[in-house]
Amino acid sequence: MDLAQIFANLDAQPWAEREHAYGSADDVPDQLRALASDDAEEAEEALYELYGNIVHQGSVYEATAHAVPYPARLAAAGVRPADMLLLLGCIAESEDERSDTTGACREAVTAQLPLILPLIESADTSVRQAAVWAAARTGAAEQVLPVLRRCWEGELDPLVRAEVLAGTVWLDPAGAGEFETAVLGASRGDADGDGDGGDGGGGDGGGAEAAPVRLAALLACVDAELPWTAVHHDTLISLLPLEPLVAGRFDMEQNEPLRYVVEGLLDRDTDEAREAAFSLTEAGLRHPDADARGEAIAAAEHACDVSRAAPARLAGPLAALLVDPSSAGPALSVVTQLGEYAAPAVPALTALATEGGELADRALAALVGVAPETAAPLLAADLPRRPKALDAAAKTRPGGWDGAAREGGPDPFPYVPELLDAVRARLADSDIAWNESIHLGLVLAGWGQRAAPAVPDLLAALDRYPFVVLRALPAVCPPEERDRVAAALHAADLTEQSPLDVGSALHRLTGETGPLVRAVTDALVSGDRDVADAAKLAGELDGSEASALLPYLRAALSDTARKQGASSEEGRTNPRLDGDTEIARALWRLTGSTDEAVAIIAGVLEEADGDWTRWQNVRAAGAAGALGEPGRPLAPLLERKLAHPDHAAAAALALLTVDPTGQDRARLADAALTSAETNADPQSALDFLRAFGARNLTADQLRRLTDLAERDAHVFIPGFSNDAVRADARFREEARALLRTVENGA
Repeated sequence: MDLAQIFANLDAQPWAEREHAYGSADDVPDQLRALASDDAEEAEEALYELYGNIVHQGSVYEATAHAVPYPARLAAAGVRPADMLLLLGCIAESEDERSDTTGACREAVTAQLPLILPLIESADTSVRQAAVWAAARTGAAEQVLPVLRRCWEGELDPLVRAEVLAGTVWLDPAGAGEFETAVLGASRGDADGDGDGGDGGGGDGGGAEAAPVRLAALLACVDAELPWTAVHHDTLISLLPLEPLVAGRFDMEQNEPLRYVVEGLLDRDTDEAREAAFSLTEAGLRHPDADARGEAIAAAEHACDVSRAAPARLAGPLAALLVDPSSAGPALSVVTQLGEYAAPAVPALTALATEGGELADRALAALVGVAPETAAPLLAADLPRRPKALDAAAKTRPGGWDGAAREGGPDPFPYVPELLDAVRARLADSDIAWNESIHLGLVLAGWGQRAAPAVPDLLAALDRYPFVVLRALPAVCPPEERDRVAAALHAADLTEQSPLDVGSALHRLTGETGPLVRAVTDALVSGDRDVADAAKLAGELDGSEASALLPYLRAALSDTARKQGASSEEGRTNPRLDGDTEIARALWRLTGSTDEAVAIIAGVLEEADGDWTRWQNVRAAGAAGALGEPGRPLAPLLERKLAHPDHAAAAALALLTVDPTGQDRARLADAALTSAETNADPQSALDFLRAFGARNLTADQLRRLTDLAERDAHVFIPGFSNDAVRADARFREEARALLRTVENGA
């Protein structure tokens, strides 16, 4: 086949009218031709561009299917055949087809099987392997399976055999049991795990297979959900480390085999499978090879991220690695996420934290999460060299500068006089980083008036760290010093600072409203990014000065909100939606009338109707709920939100207050529980259930709440991805507390 045949009809196709990831596919013909270039660099660049255009991050497009015949012909002609086959395999395996014809891309590759299948007999092992993988990814079992089975009988190369095994099971999962017996020397009847099938016949078939093939058989057993026996366990441990065995394979989902196996076992959600996953992980963590331990640490991290049973089970083996210099760093990354479950690691963490360098800082950061009383004096002893630990201490209590934290949430970082002294000394430094200054201020704010001795230090640092000082001072300043501190702020040159920050600090210190009213007015008039914050602050005011803000609040509304129902062609940005919501709240608080607020919130709920407006809906629903029954006109819009898990729990909570007698309350509870079950907004779901009363749930709803509280799989709280274990533990305790109210008849 010459190039003229390969590219026949290429230019006759309407490429400009077809689309790929970046729009028109008019560049595809030149890229396809360049694949056959004698210039290796040009050909490589063309292949790179095609991956970006027609298989973009795993997505395929209208143009993709029409491009398929050309790399298939190139492969058959011996032009970069392995590369062409891999491209075809990636197209065939895509589950994200962005065209009007579902399945067209996979069908296009399947149509090229007459060119692909003969390459399974190529003299080049890399071509054979790629051909096996690409053919299997078509899913065309009737055409491909007979070829793979013939190949299995005669193929000698371990990587090709591994690919044949994987491809065969991909096409016929029921065939995994045959490979279990032939390759591993185990069978489904091997209940005693001795590899002889339980009949004394002996099962040593696995001994002759190379390590990549045995690993492929193990992965196939996981995919087919075959029972995991002692044979599987022992075989996998004997193969560690596993990642070198898949380095030449093409399935990227299995490029971390131990984690893949552990994940697959945990997904089965049975006690037996969990025990198998944890036993594998523990054995890996105790393996003498450092690379094997590294793979086990990654598997342990995943297990702790998804399984509630994993942290307590794996904390001890992980803690044991902290004394091993080759594994301490990676193990520490997981231990840091375990929160209270990391208790077995406290002695090792304490020892590490007293040493020098970054590892000591990381160990102290972990200690902050599990033993803050132990961590506090250690942080005080070396505060300038412990930025990660200071960051962890500052974030111990969510809620920000005003100290507002969720009921039942963690306490602030422990107050110890020596740490206060260290923070004060650090504030005197004229060259600390921006983040460190914020963390110092947050620690002080968490302590409240116990940090009052730091007031002079904060005032002295006002010109260097004004952002921090203006927020920390109101939290720590005792009543008897507030007038003096306010006078110092008036006397300071704060012209470069946000007037909202200055006005808010003065208002919180002494109740003085003048600077705050002026700052709010200016922010509302400018219409900049501070509108939402300005409106929040306006809503905290009262009296004649607050009333004077009303026209400015109305003028600061978006054009869409001012027209009350008319929609902008371009739509509002998320900040504008949030700004309108906060203005609605402020107008209601300042006037006592809900009429304006209802109209504004209705517009926000109407427009914020997509996947990218989760928090805009939650905030608008919260504003609606605050109105109480006068917000009843918003009920139809809130009811629409019940269908979207991201918005459902907040909408259900709002409906409880705006329309308490007109709602199907069981429907509201169902929507809130669904929001928690889908990890969309579990925290709002708990808020709803507290307001609703767990005793009002149906038997099935109580079962669902019990499952959320007691199942093994974590509930994931949006916004806490770096603290998933602790966030889930707090959710679980709150859910259990709700269930106790039912048990106690409260």
